[in-house]
Amino acid sequence: MLQVIAHRGASGSAPENTLAAVELALEHGADRIEVDLRRTADGALVLLHDSTPRRTTDIGPERAGDPVDSFSLAALRRLDAGAWFDVRFAGQRVPVLGELLDLVRGRAGVHLELKDPARYPGLERQVLAALGRNDDVLVQSFDHASMRRVHALAPEVPVALLVEERPDADLLRAAAGFAAEVNPALDALDADVVAAIGEHGLRTSVWTVDEASDLRRVAGLGVDAIITDEPALARALLAGVP
Repeated sequence: MLQVIAHRGASGSAPENTLAAVELALEHGADRIEVDLRRTADGALVLLHDSTPRRTTDIGPERAGDPVDSFSLAALRRLDAGAWFDVRFAGQRVPVLGELLDLVRGRAGVHLELKDPARYPGLERQVLAALGRNDDVLVQSFDHASMRRVHALAPEVPVALLVEERPDADLLRAAAGFAAEVNPALDALDADVVAAIGEHGLRTSVWTVDEASDLRRVAGLGVDAIITDEPALARALLAGVP
């Protein structure tokens, strides 16, 4: 069954990585929610994509360029994480991981991307400790060494390797030893890539697919899931696709 994964929530229609975007994605029929994770100065796990809060909050210019891990959780929670997208979302706050898990539990799975994990020592262990026994969570990253650490700490938690280019045979052979998925960018995907990933016993969740023509094309390539900013569009277009 081809799955729809909402990229940072329904981020084409709501501010990314907010609870509003996650709730909207659930309403739009997403099977899974993809979010980004960073750590604050006081050790909280928060949903933010960028290395600074500049783009997705109302942070003032004096601190707009400061890294996420220089802020306390309280300081981040005082910021508005919704109005930058649309005034209708004013008052949205930067969520913590626990809020996300509580919202989606029993309703959808989670693809949890660790951003710059080498910057946050011990992040993998901390994330795993935050997961409940019944949470349907896959952990992914462009940092493949980090994903090896996740697998070593908790082999029962699936991990995925994000790749921007076509994965070569060496990467796929290595991934087959510990990963569940190898997830390429849309521009790197074709039928041969999907076949090669599958031949190593791995799943493919392609990112980020937002146009109708691309959604139809990748659905025909045999991918397992489509990561999209537009889960409602994807669900409508893919109706009836096995």
